[in-house]
Amino acid sequence: MALVVAFFYGGIEALILCAILGILEVSLSFDNAVVNARILEKMSEFWQKIFLTVGILIAVVGMRIAFPLLIVGVTANLNPVQAIQLALEKGDIHTEGTYAYLLHDAHPQIAAFGGVFLLMLFLDFMFEERELHWLKWLEKPLAFVGRLHGAAMAIAMIILVISATMARPGKEVDVLISGILGMVTYLLVNGLGDLFDVDGDGDSDADDIEAEAAAIARKSNKGVGKAVGKAAFMLFLYLEVIDASFSFDGVIGAFAITSDPIIIALGLGLIGAIFVRSLTVFLVREGTLDDFEYLDHGAHWAIGALSIILLLTISIEVNEVITGVIGVVFIGAAFWSSVVRNKRLAAAESPKVDQLTS
Repeated sequence: MALVVAFFYGGIEALILCAILGILEVSLSFDNAVVNARILEKMSEFWQKIFLTVGILIAVVGMRIAFPLLIVGVTANLNPVQAIQLALEKGDIHTEGTYAYLLHDAHPQIAAFGGVFLLMLFLDFMFEERELHWLKWLEKPLAFVGRLHGAAMAIAMIILVISATMARPGKEVDVLISGILGMVTYLLVNGLGDLFDVDGDGDSDADDIEAEAAAIARKSNKGVGKAVGKAAFMLFLYLEVIDASFSFDGVIGAFAITSDPIIIALGLGLIGAIFVRSLTVFLVREGTLDDFEYLDHGAHWAIGALSIILLLTISIEVNEVITGVIGVVFIGAAFWSSVVRNKRLAAAESPKVDQLTS
């Protein structure tokens, strides 16, 4: 449908650009879908439907349309109507004062915010003690470092300061402030459950929410209670913030391909955002994450790579294809490692079954 609309909107050229943007967003979305699925599987059916309805509106209208308009409006001191008019002019990204130019100029701040947020998500996962490791030679030392209280925040701050010093002149303070806001946002959203006593037992559900939202809990869907009410609402908020953070690189990168906001909304929104949710629902309903246990690890390594790439783009240009390929490689490698592990476990169980049968 998005491709058909693009064709009638701008002909063959618009259709091709829409397809390119759709492919770009899909390639960047596999790690996003895995993380989303870990959170979504803990939510009730009602809240899963909210994610597929309200969440779609937030992803398409909010992140792919309203967010760029907001950034340009704030940067250029424009009201919403002026920002929309500027966007519809479809100015070139290299022409000063155009919509694409202003959004590209704000890229360092956006990259700092999203990069630090995703870096905190990656570090919190890797610093958690767990029995199952994928890349043991890296994950075990990281888990050991995680014993140091506040290690994730300290490392993220050091990397942010380095990124700020490498930013182009005049952007250093903006990058530093944006990165700190990204860190604060992560800490606030991750700790929202502290404000609620969902079970009515006098105990805070913060630990449960953080565990679910950070995809640390590794239990099967079967027989596990689903989050409802305030707990589910907190998870939904966390889910939307994470989903938005994954969108930053795609939204900014899209303007290097086209400055037409309609094509961007069709390619990134209707194709990309809906693909992420389709894949997320598939992973939840099929129980894929429990069958292939390294997928969580692969997704978070992809998140770590994405966060570093975002922070690197503050000072250098990185092709979006590289970002997409890295994510696919990590997810693919984790999937294959999971298949090999499952076969090895099945082979080890087979002799035991034969002995019992005998």
